[in-house]
Amino acid sequence: MYLFLTIKKSALISISLILVLCVFSIALYGNSKILPAIFISDKHQSMIEEIFLIRNKSFLENDLNTLESLYDKNTKLGTWAYEHQTIKMKYLHKWADKQGIVFNDIDTNVVIRHIKDIDSGYKYNFIGSTEYRYSYINELETENLFRIGTYHTLNLEKKDDKWLISKEWYTDPFADSLNLDNIKMDEFKDYVLESKPVDLSNLNSRRISAVEYADRYCGAAANEEYGYSYNKKYKDYNPLGGDCANFASQILYEGAGFEKNYTWRYEKDGSKAWVNAQAFKDYMIYSGRGSLIAKGNYNQVFKASFKLLPGDFVAYEKKGKVTHISVVTGVDSKGYALVNCHNTDRYRVPWDLGWNNKGINFWLVRVNY
Repeated sequence: MYLFLTIKKSALISISLILVLCVFSIALYGNSKILPAIFISDKHQSMIEEIFLIRNKSFLENDLNTLESLYDKNTKLGTWAYEHQTIKMKYLHKWADKQGIVFNDIDTNVVIRHIKDIDSGYKYNFIGSTEYRYSYINELETENLFRIGTYHTLNLEKKDDKWLISKEWYTDPFADSLNLDNIKMDEFKDYVLESKPVDLSNLNSRRISAVEYADRYCGAAANEEYGYSYNKKYKDYNPLGGDCANFASQILYEGAGFEKNYTWRYEKDGSKAWVNAQAFKDYMIYSGRGSLIAKGNYNQVFKASFKLLPGDFVAYEKKGKVTHISVVTGVDSKGYALVNCHNTDRYRVPWDLGWNNKGINFWLVRVNY
């Protein structure tokens, strides 16, 4: 009897604590107008998922009319959001044509982080992890995939009994390349389509370990089981200008076992060569830890890119300065190099996707393991 009463008393205490927490959370919500995670309902999740389902389908089918139906074009920000998506859609299809591929499916996993009431709707903050599946036009039976992770702020407002996007912001993975006019389309398409699969079975163990780390910690683009998070041992430099070089350095240190030194190190913060894209590229080449495979615009380095191996890296230069670093993590069914990175998080993404503007030069760098 004593044991039963003890258990019953403990249960009552637990229930009371839960009720207190719920009341506190409701009070907090009433004051801040931000919906705590425990109150994010299936309704909100379904609303955002439905938007992405429709938008992804319109991208696949190059359907501007359906895309337009998602936006409130009576507002300036809603119009801008729609217009940006139309440019992005056109770029994606133009890139696919250049590459000789067809997209089979686009699917987004949404993780809502918080919701805030606005005048006539809601403001959402969420992660979108979008998986793209594609096949080459002469190899339709073989499917490849890549994922891109983005961090969104999106406003939904109700107009005429329909929820419309009135504002959307996120770091667009294609923002640096919404123009393919300088690319020799047919020449490169023919070259890719004639390419064969690459045998990577003889990679050394350090390259393999580097790739494993890159796949595990590529944030919103990683496998869902990893929680879409970076390695918490390291500072996230995205709010300070970008985390790409920090991630590349982690891959080489944590994954491949490169030793730190006075120039390239991380303690409470990273050294310039650890966290700055230009300095990272310079350090790797001038220290002898890396060697240049090729440098130039896309037309100049395209064929050389097939020499890249998992564990190598690509540096992206704009206006004479390297602004981004991606690490090679694999190849697709035609041997086309795939990369992982931070900033807009990427998992096994074709190395040039989002980086084709005529003002961009590429540094293809062999890492000497």
